[in-house]
Amino acid sequence: MFLLLAAVYLGWTLGANNTANVFGPGVTSEIISYRLAIILTAGFVVLGAVIEGPKVMDTVGRFTTLSLSTASLAVLSAAITVTLMTFLKLPVSTSQAILGAIMGIAIFTGGWSSVPQVKLIRILLCWLFTPFGAMIISIVLFVTLAPIINKIRSFITFALIMKVGIVVVGCYGAYTLGANNVANVTGAFVGTDLIGPLGGALIGGIAIGVGALTYSRGVMISVGRRIFPLGSFSALVAILAAAITLHVFTELRVPVSNSQAIVGAVAGIGLIRGTRAINRRMIFSILCGWIATPLVAAILSFSLQIL
Repeated sequence: MFLLLAAVYLGWTLGANNTANVFGPGVTSEIISYRLAIILTAGFVVLGAVIEGPKVMDTVGRFTTLSLSTASLAVLSAAITVTLMTFLKLPVSTSQAILGAIMGIAIFTGGWSSVPQVKLIRILLCWLFTPFGAMIISIVLFVTLAPIINKIRSFITFALIMKVGIVVVGCYGAYTLGANNVANVTGAFVGTDLIGPLGGALIGGIAIGVGALTYSRGVMISVGRRIFPLGSFSALVAILAAAITLHVFTELRVPVSNSQAIVGAVAGIGLIRGTRAINRRMIFSILCGWIATPLVAAILSFSLQIL
């Protein structure tokens, strides 16, 4: 069980970084206090992990055959990669980090032929469609809800709706984050039968929740300031679109990036409003992160086996 510390570390980094996407706008706009936001985040992350997290476990844990030692190396490599990408300020995807690390294990063990091609293509397509799917969903939501919101003439009524909406959507976002991403944390160990899917979901969910509770403030404020300038309604739509995207891919049993979903959702709103929601530098940064995260994790896990 000592080996699970690597998974706990990975879950903590995920919670400290990615949970900011669900309540960042609400906190920076003072719609909800930071303390209440992290409590709700932690609670709903654990809830999502336990209720729906086991659905995604096999995609990570059974991607290829792992022993207890190689599973530990994969999780440790993913955790180090997430830390490195965060330091370099590149978009972080724990999904890409853990599956990249497992790829490195598979290639070292049996060469490229040992990589399950069909599974890999399916996962890559899901990663590719994550930002585009979120973009389409955000456009549909914006076009559908904007006429209703525009009919509200009372500022007090509008403010109340936004406050309730941000809280409800934030809780849903935390739930889907736990459901989709908990497999990244403990799925490799579930694949070795060290722990069961429910136990893995509980341990991973708690680790993510602790990350949100202890070290998410700085990232949450940063993310909130980046999203909120779109306006409270646009921020609400972006978070909801990202959450729906994660929920869809949870049902498809594929872990995807919450950060990339948020970026895609914001881009969709930008297209509708005729504004430049994402500049070229941000797009380049996203592409670098998308390519670098699984590649670095694969190289690291491959190298650690040599050592």
